[in-house]
Amino acid sequence: MYRLAAILKANHKYSLMGILFSRGPALDFETVKRLCLEISNQGEGIISISSFLSPNTALLLGQNNTIDQFKKLVSDNFPKGTHLKKNPHHWPPIHTPITREKSIPDRAAMMMVTAKGGFTEPTIPILSCVTGDYSYTQNNSRDILNQWIDTPQKLWDVIDKTLSSSISTIIHVGPEPNIIPATLTRLSNNIALQLGKKTIGGFGLRAVSRMVRRPWLTALLSTDAALLRAPFIEQIFLEDWLLEQQID
Repeated sequence: MYRLAAILKANHKYSLMGILFSRGPALDFETVKRLCLEISNQGEGIISISSFLSPNTALLLGQNNTIDQFKKLVSDNFPKGTHLKKNPHHWPPIHTPITREKSIPDRAAMMMVTAKGGFTEPTIPILSCVTGDYSYTQNNSRDILNQWIDTPQKLWDVIDKTLSSSISTIIHVGPEPNIIPATLTRLSNNIALQLGKKTIGGFGLRAVSRMVRRPWLTALLSTDAALLRAPFIEQIFLEDWLLEQQID
């Protein structure tokens, strides 16, 4: 994947990122996709969903001024409380169809066809951000890894699957991991606040009275109790942990 990242950097102009989020109901992702297609159809640059972070948050990557165009359409197409925050930095257009401009998915596929190995199903189950599930078999690793390049990442599905399992500790391997730990931390904080305390210890009338503040989360908690495990998941940043183990 480092080699693929180098190819992306060498062959593409960087894209701008927008964080689309809702403080009210969950985002209507079909509307998000439609608006992205309509803006891309104007021929002034491509914009697309890069990652599904949660039911109320998505990362958009767009060329030229497409992020600004999308921002102008937010108020007329989404409920009140929906916002798009433009990130000031530039980003490689990975996890979007923008990569197809330079045929990078095809080049990556050709590289992986001749790569050695890849015919053994993982002994330890591996969650894929492409499918949001334990999808690797003895034959499909190349196909899934190739989709990783230009397919929006289903990060929320991975987090939901993690919380629904018996996993109690997550180790983040760097360098500088950010999206998944940030999403987990935000979810944990939101749930704790939703329940009216810093921890899950008390679920009382105060908790119920506060639920109106995050309708998207309220709807999820009513159907998916596994989300309540979020505040109890221990997150370890491997690089930080290794530094802490150093002896003077």
